[in-house]
Amino acid sequence: MRRKGVIQKIWTELYKRPFDLTILVLAHILLLPLWVFLWVFIPVFIKLKDGGPVFYRQKRVGKDGKIIEVVKFRTMVLDAERLGTRWTSPWKADGNDPRVTRVGCILRRTGLDELPQVILIFKGDMSFVGPRAKPVNEHDAFSASVAGWSQRLKLRPGLTGLAQIRDPSGEPNFALKCDLEYMEKMNPLLDLRILFVSVLNTLLGRWDRKKTA
Repeated sequence: MRRKGVIQKIWTELYKRPFDLTILVLAHILLLPLWVFLWVFIPVFIKLKDGGPVFYRQKRVGKDGKIIEVVKFRTMVLDAERLGTRWTSPWKADGNDPRVTRVGCILRRTGLDELPQVILIFKGDMSFVGPRAKPVNEHDAFSASVAGWSQRLKLRPGLTGLAQIRDPSGEPNFALKCDLEYMEKMNPLLDLRILFVSVLNTLLGRWDRKKTA
C-alpha cells in the first residue's frame, strides 16, 4: 500500500506540472485575443453593475493542508455574507440566490468567475485538474463529518475536476468519491477529457447543473 502511494506521488510529479504549464502557455498563445477580451471586459462589466471590487479573495485549503488565497471575479453583492452561506442558505436548492449579481450569474454559468485562478496554476499552488479547494471552514466541517475527506489533500487542488463536471453542487460525499476515483485513475488523457468537458460546459453555460462524465 505504501509502495503504491510512492509510485502515485512520483507519477503525479512527472506529468502534472509539465502538463499544467504546457496547457497554460499554449492556451495563452493560441487564444491571446480571447484572453485579452476576458481580462478587460469582465472587470468593466462588474464595475458597471455596482461599482464594487472586481475580485473576491478567500482562504482555502490546498495540497497537504497548505492555506492558499484563491482569487475569483466577484459574483455576489457586497456584504453577501450577512445573507448567509452557500451551505446554510435555503435558496441553494433551486438556484434562486439573491446574493448573486446579474453579471455574477453569467460568470457562474460559464465558470468564468474562476479565471483569475490561472495565476495560482502558474505559481504551482493549483493544477488545471484536481480536487476542488474548499474554504477553510467548509474543509474543517467536512473533515469532521465525512470519513477520509483529508485524502483529497494529497493532490494540488484543481480549477476543474471529475467531481466538478459530474456534480458542480459540490455535495461532499459524492465529491470525495469522485476525487478518490480521479486519484486512482489520473493520467494525461483523463485530464484532457475533463478539460474538454469543462470547456464545453463553459461554452454552453452549463455550470451549476449536474453533468455526467
